[in-house]
This record gives sequence, C-alpha cells and structure tokens, in this order.
Amino acid sequence: MSAQSFYANVPQHLVAVDCIIFGFENGRLKLLIMQRKVDPMQGDWSLMGGFLQKDESVDDAAARVLKQTTGLENIYMDQLGCYGDVGRDTGARVISMAYYALIRITEQEHVPSQAYSAHWLELHQIPNLIFDHRQMIADALKKLRDNAHFHPIGFELLPEKFTLSQLRSLYEEIFQHELDKRNFRKKILSMNILEKLEEKDKTTSKKGAHLYRFDKLKYEELKTRGLVFEI
Repeated sequence: MSAQSFYANVPQHLVAVDCIIFGFENGRLKLLIMQRKVDPMQGDWSLMGGFLQKDESVDDAAARVLKQTTGLENIYMDQLGCYGDVGRDTGARVISMAYYALIRITEQEHVPSQAYSAHWLELHQIPNLIFDHRQMIADALKKLRDNAHFHPIGFELLPEKFTLSQLRSLYEEIFQHELDKRNFRKKILSMNILEKLEEKDKTTSKKGAHLYRFDKLKYEELKTRGLVFEI
C-alpha cells in the first residue's frame, strides 16, 4: 500500500492552539480572555486561540495567535501540553496544543477588546469558560509557579524598570501567598542580578523607591558560574 493510500484511510482531525496569556498590572496577575465569535458556544468566554494552518508548526501558530491578539513578537512562550479528550470540543474532533505566554501589558501595541471582544481580568474574576479552557488555566498556573521558582521568568511580566515592592508583589501573585519583605529583599539582592538605578518611583511616597533593572547578561554569566535562582 502506498503512503498516499494509507494516509487517505486514516481518520483526519483538526488541530488548534490555545494560548493562556498572562500579564501583570496594578499589583495583580491578569489573564487575557475573549468572547467567542463563532458557534458552538458563540458569545461565551474563551482563551485566545486558532487553528493550525497548513504551512506552519504549532509553535508558529501559537506565535501568530499572540501577535494577532497582543501586537507583540518574541515574547516568553512555553508549550503547556496537548489536550485531546474525544468530546472536549462540541463542534468537531479537535486536538489542542496549549501554550502559556508572559507579556508586559504596558508594551502591548493595540487594545485587544477592539478586535476580539477581549479583556484583561484578574484570576478571581475569570468567568465560566468553554470546553476544557479552565483546566488549561489551572495547568498553566502550576507550570508558571514551578518555573518561576527556579528561573527568572517573572521579569518577563514587569516593565523594564521596577521597584523591589513591585517585584515582590509579582511573586506574591504568582505563588498566591505573602512573602516576608525583608527576607525577599535580602535574597533577591544577594543574587547580584539587579541593576540599581538612580531614578526613583515617587507614585506612592514623596521619598520614593529606587528603581531596578534585571541584568539578563549578568544573570547568564553568573549562571555559568553556578548561580542557582530560587525564590
């Protein structure tokens, strides 16, 4: 039997990508979700996603969805897993590859709600979602927490310049528990991966708080010497 004949007799399935897009704003971890525009379940809340095109890999498809919805390229993205329960999509047999992404909301190039009826919502505000999207979010949060514990991916959510209080608030949001202020400051500064700037953030006090910047090159150099990042 020729390869063409063999493949012709194999069941054909649709492949989708779904993106769990995290952002951080006003001290809160947020998620970008949209109202679905097509049946089935038109008008219900959904993750950002789309179908795999003929000429692209699943990684390329996820990057395309992120570009279309946020206007951003070359952002942190990690494959979460494959979701393939037979009845997961009520419209057809669809296998989904899920990704989670971390973006700086302030750098977002266009307002997603204009084209996608999309909104940034805090985690406790997330409504009922279609299909297995709620499970995808739970899995993405677990992977985010695991990765953030030993890798400096949290900085992908912060603006280029940030205060130590903002950094601590971010990790408190990721881990969903309070961190001791003094211990956190001591630990993060001891890694020697932050550049202290002369500028100050005076939005919360007249005295202001020093701004810092994550030195990625220094982190990579120190990592080769045995630095272990751990929060």
